[in-house]
Amino acid sequence: MSADLLRLEGVGVSLGGREVLRDVSLTVHPGEFTGLIGPNGAGKTTLLRIILGLQPVTRGAVLIDGAPRPPRDASIGYVPQKLGIEPDTPLRVRDVVSLGLDGHKFGIRLPSRARRELVDDMLTAVGARRYADARVGELSGGEQQRVMIAHALIGRPRLLLLDEPLANLDISSEQGIVSVLARLARAEGIAVLLSAHDMNPLMPVMDRIVYVAAGRVAVGTADEVVQPEVLSGLYGQHVDVIRVHGRVLVVAAPEGIDAAEAAAEDLGVIR
Repeated sequence: MSADLLRLEGVGVSLGGREVLRDVSLTVHPGEFTGLIGPNGAGKTTLLRIILGLQPVTRGAVLIDGAPRPPRDASIGYVPQKLGIEPDTPLRVRDVVSLGLDGHKFGIRLPSRARRELVDDMLTAVGARRYADARVGELSGGEQQRVMIAHALIGRPRLLLLDEPLANLDISSEQGIVSVLARLARAEGIAVLLSAHDMNPLMPVMDRIVYVAAGRVAVGTADEVVQPEVLSGLYGQHVDVIRVHGRVLVVAAPEGIDAAEAAAEDLGVIR
């Protein structure tokens, strides 16, 4: 078995004749917290879809434990960007989490004490036990994200993918979600790959960063990747990196267009 839980080797994707990703290579290890960072439209969601097996690659390989990714892989959990449940939907929190056990199967699930205890344990792990019997649609965004993380984790995946889980959350909710994920990664050995357009909430816990821009990636620690020469190479024009009050700002040159405009819009770039 490979020491790499996930490995992408020279992956490229073309959609409608347009190259969306090119020559993407990266590895993810058990228990590692990896941030998938980049502006909207850079290819982050496409990269997650490739790992999930929902998007075929044009070239390259996707390997799990050193072998080609199987068509269905229960070792990968997924938290989508939006839940989309109406407030009056008659689904309790514990019902949603329970669906992570066998929601893909037909038939009526029989209640059991073991199932209930497992759901309660998972809700406790993500800090959501106190609203276990509330309707999911009535929860705040941060509370809903905790529920969806529990839903994804109850099947005991080894790799957890999250698509922009911090979008539209307040600072306190962001910190809570990141703290839960970091603790679970360390304690359970789960590899976490979380996509975001802002790296700053992840900086205290992120082991490595996969920075996506213009269909390419740079991979390494934050100190290695978030450097002017590295990011300028990705964007195809000069950018600066400023660290102030514990935050990182990517600063585009005044003459920048296109990629720099995307950086300015989505990464809090100063221009």
